[in-house]
Amino acid sequence: MVSRRARNYLGVFVAWLVVVLVLVGTGVISLPIPAPSQDSYEHATVTIHDENGTQLGRVDARVADTHRKQYTGLSNTSHLPENEGMLFTYDSAQNHTYVMRDMDFPIDIVYVGADNRITSIHHAPEPPEGADGNDHQYPGHGQYVLEVNHHWTTERGIEVGDRVQINETDG
Repeated sequence: MVSRRARNYLGVFVAWLVVVLVLVGTGVISLPIPAPSQDSYEHATVTIHDENGTQLGRVDARVADTHRKQYTGLSNTSHLPENEGMLFTYDSAQNHTYVMRDMDFPIDIVYVGADNRITSIHHAPEPPEGADGNDHQYPGHGQYVLEVNHHWTTERGIEVGDRVQINETDG
């Protein structure tokens, strides 16, 4: 039989646990999310074509398909080799706002709709030294978001409306 004192302690513990979970769930407080290991990512080949079907660019992308991977993004990456990137995938097209949290280099952020067409492109510079990368926000609408090297899209003539083909690889 559990004593009255033990039940009181258990009740207080459960109440505090509920309060913490509510605060975390509403974003009032945040808990650190451990970074995923590099080998835990699936890979995809992302190819972009213009309206005539001409290939404009291709990247090998790590696929960020879980909240943990999406939260971490490229923040634990020191640089991107040429023609590599990260592809964020969602179940449906929706509004997103990407930030430059803990980023050490500039990137292009490419939003792709459910119809596999580019909806917007942001050229995101590296945040200034000491700045909070969360203050640098890049909104868009899409089911996919592709992050590549800064001005990768400009150098290849990639524009809003171009078609994106995603092929999963064993990577």
